[in-house]
Amino acid sequence: MTGITNFGAFVDLGNGQTGLVHISEVADQYVEDIHQFVKMNEVIKVRVINVSDGKIGLSIRRVTNDRPRRFGGGRGNKSFESKLKRFLRDSEERQASLRRSLDSKRGGRGSRHAF
Repeated sequence: MTGITNFGAFVDLGNGQTGLVHISEVADQYVEDIHQFVKMNEVIKVRVINVSDGKIGLSIRRVTNDRPRRFGGGRGNKSFESKLKRFLRDSEERQASLRRSLDSKRGGRGSRHAF
């Protein structure tokens, strides 16, 4: 590591090249503080994931996570479909709750205040 910022860590690749490990490529879990995962001058393994306009994108999490990801944990379409149904149900409940909250702040449905 040659530098650590809020959005990622810079890694010296040798030959005068530096690459960036974006914070989203540090771990499979949500990373709030990158300092919990990497330290300055630490030697780490990275994988090059893209090169664009002379910028080199790197990943730490893809070094150990080589197998392709599958939705639903690899349990087939039923698991995905059940997750989708649950998501839609929860989303509808949240929207209804938000509508009720907004209506109560406006003084209820259909009522008008005379000023």
